[in-house]
Amino acid sequence: MALFYGIVLQLLLLYACTLCNCALVAPPPLPGRGTAAELQVGFYSRTCPRAEDIVRTQVQKRFLLDPSITPALLRMLFHDSFVRGTDASILLNSKPGHEAEKEALPNLTIRGFDLIDEAKDAVEAACPGVVSCADILVLAVRDSVALAGGPKYAVPTGRLDGKVSIKEEALSLPSPAFPVEQSQESFRQKGLDLEDMVALLGAHTVGVALCGFFNDRLFNFRGTGMADPTMNPQLVTRLSTICPNPFFTESNADPPIDLDQSTPALFDTAYYTQILAGNGILQIDQAITADPTTLGFVNSFTSASTFFPAFVKSIIKMGNVDVITADTTHGEIRLKCNVSNSRAAARAPVPATKPGPAPGTKRGPAPGTKPGPATKPGPGPATKPGPGPATKPGPVTAPVPGTKPGSAAPKPAAPVTGRPAPVTKPSPAGQGKPSPVGHVSKPPARAKPTPVSKRPATAKPPAGSKPRKPPPRQVAPVTMPAPRGRSPVPKPPFGPPPVTPAAPGHGRKPPVGHVSRPSPPQAGHVGASQL
Repeated sequence: MALFYGIVLQLLLLYACTLCNCALVAPPPLPGRGTAAELQVGFYSRTCPRAEDIVRTQVQKRFLLDPSITPALLRMLFHDSFVRGTDASILLNSKPGHEAEKEALPNLTIRGFDLIDEAKDAVEAACPGVVSCADILVLAVRDSVALAGGPKYAVPTGRLDGKVSIKEEALSLPSPAFPVEQSQESFRQKGLDLEDMVALLGAHTVGVALCGFFNDRLFNFRGTGMADPTMNPQLVTRLSTICPNPFFTESNADPPIDLDQSTPALFDTAYYTQILAGNGILQIDQAITADPTTLGFVNSFTSASTFFPAFVKSIIKMGNVDVITADTTHGEIRLKCNVSNSRAAARAPVPATKPGPAPGTKRGPAPGTKPGPATKPGPGPATKPGPGPATKPGPVTAPVPGTKPGSAAPKPAAPVTGRPAPVTKPSPAGQGKPSPVGHVSKPPARAKPTPVSKRPATAKPPAGSKPRKPPPRQVAPVTMPAPRGRSPVPKPPFGPPPVTPAAPGHGRKPPVGHVSRPSPPQAGHVGASQL
């Protein structure tokens, strides 16, 4: 809805300017501009000999899927050349705090940016940093015209891409509602004469226009409340059923209408034949048949032998408007068509550095991970089965993770986590291999109950040692031994249960249903219960 009313507002403003005979003010000369003489056909024959073939291939692929890409590219080149010259400034995206030409109202319906980007990427893969986006746009237009049935021609190249794109400058594009004199002045400021203007309007033979650009001709021409009398009445009737009347409806429908009502997909001379019959869609299309200064060109361009050479001459001239050729202060070869090189460099991601330990830290497993090879029991002097001081059953505490094999065992009073040091479980059959010690944050697998008859003798605590107080928080409660004839009822292990004081020498629950004397302490994770 906003776009529809925006277009209508623009047309009303342009119409008011037409009634007031507003004069177009010539813009100041642009800095860093070269001349057409500095361009040449085959400019990339040595630096990138396949450049034109690569662009042609990309255009052919798109044309087979969407033949309307031809008028889209023609319109893009026209809007680019008439604003700051043919420097691909229309391709640049906006940046924070600055809107580019793309955001201007006349350019909101421009299509084909993705095709130019695809062609640029393909050329960059073959010749990085050689071919400009401005040249790719000119080449793409040339190839699309030929694919639509138009003339084939050679186009000079050697342009640089501009670095500036300003939204407000695109508002000076000539409007389709301009009269002939005002349109002629717009073309003259770009170095194009009256014949060039009429020949370039011939591109409307494959173009379309939204209803918002001409519905005043259908419903309220120049404020009369009537249709344009120069338009064919049959065409008025047919288009009135397609285009909504903005003065009597709030519909935001804005369908496209073919500017050539006979062969809209073919680049031919039917456009001139149609406007001579009163079937011009845009006001400027019909106006050039009523003005004596342009009527002669219209009549002559009904022949392809006259129109095609004139169109080739004019489209090349338009592509040479205010080109940048050698001034690298104002021009460059963009690596991406939608962003200048300086901005692309600023947005480039910082190369990722290889992760490693922070300065001053030792390499090793992070907390919460499984112990690495340094703490995993295996064959070696410290874990070799056999009798010895390190494997003798008794009050030997399990090694603390992070200590080297063979080092002295830490004192029981200084465990790493504040938990009681686990007692090593003696191996059966006299084997002195200690049970694996897991990380303190990961409990070991639940062990199966061992019959009382097969339990080893309880290891006596060292002389003079005192029972350690339980830590302030336990994963599971430690219960008192059940009285004879009764079985303890274990509490569910969910949530932080209250801690029950443990008697000296008792650190686990007896098996359910088993009546015996209190169980001796077992090796394993502190707080792990066995049922």
